[in-house]
Amino acid sequence: MKIIVAIDSLKGSLTSLEAGEAAREGILSAAPKSTVKIFPLADGGEGTCFAITKALGGEMKTVEVTDPLGGKVFAQFGEVLEKKLAVIEMANAAGLPLVPEDKRNPLNTTTYGVGELIKFAIDDGCRDFVIGIGGSATNDCGLGMLTALGFDFGGGIFGRDLEKISAVDDSKVLPELRDCKFRIACDVTNPLTGSNGCSAVYAPQKGATPEIVSTMDAWIKNFGDLSARFLKLEKKSAAGDGAAGGLGFAFRSYLRGSLLPGVDLVLDTLDIAQDLKSADVLITGEGRLDNQTAQGKAPSGVAKLAKKLNPKILTVGIGGSVADISDDAGLDAAFAILRKPMTLAEAMQKNIATENISATVKQIIRLIERSR
Repeated sequence: MKIIVAIDSLKGSLTSLEAGEAAREGILSAAPKSTVKIFPLADGGEGTCFAITKALGGEMKTVEVTDPLGGKVFAQFGEVLEKKLAVIEMANAAGLPLVPEDKRNPLNTTTYGVGELIKFAIDDGCRDFVIGIGGSATNDCGLGMLTALGFDFGGGIFGRDLEKISAVDDSKVLPELRDCKFRIACDVTNPLTGSNGCSAVYAPQKGATPEIVSTMDAWIKNFGDLSARFLKLEKKSAAGDGAAGGLGFAFRSYLRGSLLPGVDLVLDTLDIAQDLKSADVLITGEGRLDNQTAQGKAPSGVAKLAKKLNPKILTVGIGGSVADISDDAGLDAAFAILRKPMTLAEAMQKNIATENISATVKQIIRLIERSR
């Protein structure tokens, strides 16, 4: 059999690749002649950068960039220079955890460090960018990031500086940007402004009062209108523009980026499709499989892709726990890996989680083998 393993990380326990190796051990103990190929799995959120970079044989780099409050922070990003690919999680430079709770205020935060990460990657020769934009501390509509890349909006880089923008100067923009491709992991559909926009929906989580929400929404509307005129945008607004405090809009409009569902982007970057077409079995999973699995979660994404490419493939899910799973999750069956009663803390111990995955997958493969 040819078996593809693509398991999302078990948060706080195993990485995606560690879970995959545990599954491989179970497969080969039951069917030693099987061909097993492991792919990391992620949905564009935390851990995506490392998973993609590791799988493609790249390396993680650590550089010093501007943090959300204008200080300095060491941030990691991934490079696969053979493919001229950079993988970035914006939260490493502008994430909410980087801002102490008593200093959270989107008027005072910036995405400038995200632009610096892009610049570092460009300097190293990267031209293809995969960027996760979840977990931001910002609501600056990408003002900081774009400024770091050479756009001039009057000198400001923080959310509060949106108020004074009246013109755009692109005469000093990095010339390499014209050769760059940006694919953005974006699983939200919020518009840029209004009752469902970035200020109204997300800014309160970042420290905004109702007054700040109202004020920033007006500033961002002005920025969006100004940008649309300057860039001669055919599409003034689009679903996802409000992601990460308007960073979605900045990527789509100024950098010609594509906003894509996170799991689809990850699977496309890893080029898993060719292997799924010829596989007999897909084993996927995550910490918990339930009725939310079908709603954009990574295991469902890879299972649905597998079924689309190869209707005869068996798709099997495993999880620390398994609750009700909708029929449209793409899974033929799902199994909990716990083999005896234990506390959550025990189940999350690395060695126990590894043993549980291996033992469960071994039984799954034995059943498949005997039914062939």
